[in-house]
Amino acid sequence: MALVQSHSKTVMKKPILSFIAILLFVFTAQSQEVIRMQSCQDPMINKQVDSLKMIYEKEGFVLLKEASIAMESEFEMPVVIPLTQGSWYQFVFIGDYSSRLYEVRMYDWNERQVVYQQKRWGDVDGNIISYSYIPQFSEFHMMKPVQVNKKKKKNLCGYVMLFKKTAVEGNASR
Repeated sequence: MALVQSHSKTVMKKPILSFIAILLFVFTAQSQEVIRMQSCQDPMINKQVDSLKMIYEKEGFVLLKEASIAMESEFEMPVVIPLTQGSWYQFVFIGDYSSRLYEVRMYDWNERQVVYQQKRWGDVDGNIISYSYIPQFSEFHMMKPVQVNKKKKKNLCGYVMLFKKTAVEGNASR
């Protein structure tokens, strides 16, 4: 009888251990989603994206990369991009319209800051940061946009675009 009781206790422990292992796996899998870049939708940002694409195409730029990104207030979202020496690039970051502060820092492969721009909500084009850059070396660069929002700490929408100049002609003034 004692053998049957000890065997039933062992059998009862295994489902509990299996259940705990499954729960740990599920929580680990869900927590990894926070690390990955996630997209978002904002109709106002989408209109700005469409307008900027038309402007830069008229100026002889071609769109290389673009992404909508879900962001959290005061947290940088690193974007790594390969750049070619001597090429003319145009970078654009569009932040959530309700944010109060927008910043973009860009670093070269040696982790030197090569670009820094800041905008505030009251500026004419406050939620858009756009800058040109011609790298001295062919290497990866890291762009780090951040926005500060007092109302919404999470689920802020942002958008990044990378253009490359392909044509010499075009209207260079904006």
